[in-house]
Amino acid sequence: MTASLEELEEQLSQLRALLREARRARDNTAASRIRGELREAETAWEQALDAEEAAGTTSGEERAARNATPPEPAPSTPPARWGRQEKRSTQGAVPIREQVHQALTLLGAPASPKLISSVYEAFSAEPLVATKLASLRRDEERSFGAQGYARPYYICAALTHDRLTPARGLLAVSVWPLERRIIAPLSQRADFLTHAIGTAEQIQRLSAAGHPPSDTAWQLLHRFALNIPGAYDSDDLDPERVISAAHLEAAVHQESDNAQRRASAERARTQLTEGQQLFGAAPLHDTLRDAGGATR
Repeated sequence: MTASLEELEEQLSQLRALLREARRARDNTAASRIRGELREAETAWEQALDAEEAAGTTSGEERAARNATPPEPAPSTPPARWGRQEKRSTQGAVPIREQVHQALTLLGAPASPKLISSVYEAFSAEPLVATKLASLRRDEERSFGAQGYARPYYICAALTHDRLTPARGLLAVSVWPLERRIIAPLSQRADFLTHAIGTAEQIQRLSAAGHPPSDTAWQLLHRFALNIPGAYDSDDLDPERVISAAHLEAAVHQESDNAQRRASAERARTQLTEGQQLFGAAPLHDTLRDAGGATR
């Protein structure tokens, strides 16, 4: 019996939660299996949506609701050829928010628009224009304010550990644990290492699937490796070596960084609204400016 859209959406939600648990536990075997199940469920969701629209069985009220808040599948890890596979034949290029989501999912930690653009272009057949990201977070915040959790994910902000305001120039994904979206003093280095691991793992996936990575992808990994002790020796650029060296250095920072992130995340949960936990508290100068305007 074919599953309904609602059943598939519930399945997608459950699989994403399981994947987060597996990654927190560093259970790579389980994470790999869950990713495969997630991709299959996403494909089934797309097919079910296409079939429903083609059959014209959706009521006018349901169709209006779906058009108002269209569900969007959120892959938890990029497939081996994600740049090409994610193109929609009926829409042309992948929407900007999906491009950003794919790149951030690969990187696994908050990143700047420039890095997001570089990563997407390294593993995709189409470009991602970094300047288009300037208003994306604000658009996502407005959408969340109007629709709540209608979408499977939002492109949101990383948060500063002390003021819990948006970290300048860093984007994240709403389904990530709050701790992963906090930027503490050691977090930028820890996240850099996470980015390097994600890039190296994607190159490994491409190679294993018989799709040679682009020169741009290797150049990106090379830039990461040059800044990680023990990751690069002479002309030998080995993704496994980069991963091993990055994990080794990350272990040095992990305990202290995680403790600071957890403390800030607990404070955020008690002090911030759900929307602020995704997009940050208003900076103090904005609050003062608004207050001053209200008294004039």
